[in-house]
Amino acid sequence: MIDVAIHVTPADHARTLRCSAEFTEWCETASSASAHMGWEVTMSEWTVAPDGGRPEGRHCGHLNQAIPGVPPLTPNGCGECLADGGTWVQLRKCLLCGHVGCCDSSRRKHATAHAEATGHALAASVEDGGTWAWCYVDEVFLTRSG
Repeated sequence: MIDVAIHVTPADHARTLRCSAEFTEWCETASSASAHMGWEVTMSEWTVAPDGGRPEGRHCGHLNQAIPGVPPLTPNGCGECLADGGTWVQLRKCLLCGHVGCCDSSRRKHATAHAEATGHALAASVEDGGTWAWCYVDEVFLTRSG
C-alpha cells in the first residue's frame, strides 16, 4: 500500500489519500490534479522494517499520520526532563507534533507517556539522525523509505 499525504497550503491540516497498488493510475491522476491546484503531494517517508520488529506481522496503520520534516519542540532534550532536571538515556521525537521525550530505557519514559496521552502513534529516534521509528499502537519498527 502506498500512502499519499496532500498538504493543502496555507491550511493548517493535511488531507490524506490512501492508495493501493490497484489504484496506482487513479493516484497518479489525483497527484497530477493536486499539483494543478497548487497542492503539495508527498509520499510517506516511513515504511515498516523488513522484519516488522514483530514475528506475527508487518502492518502499520499510522504511516499516513507522520508529518515530513516536523521540527523538534525541544531540540536540546526531553522537554519534561529539561523542565525538572531529569536525565534520559535516548530521545524520541513524535512524528506528528515534534514533542521530544525520553525513551523507555529512561526512568520516566516520557515519549511513551506522550503517545498514550495524545494518541500520537509514531516517534523517531533522535540520536542516530532519525533513521528508525516506532509505532506505539501497532508495535512495529519503521525505517525511512527509499
